[in-house]
Amino acid sequence: MGQPKRKQSKRRSRLRRGANQSLRAPLLAKDPVDGTAHRPHRVNPVNGTYRGRQVLDTEL
Repeated sequence: MGQPKRKQSKRRSRLRRGANQSLRAPLLAKDPVDGTAHRPHRVNPVNGTYRGRQVLDTEL
């Protein structure tokens, strides 16, 4: 197997790795109480619940 002649710079490596980062849309989970979409493993900002428990006070 061939070996590189020179060390690859940190910038070049990071550009190569980060090129595919923005291709995916963020994953969304469906709230079982009201059906709103929110980021998984985070508090639902609409109603303030996490794993079925009320953790934030939200004014309606």
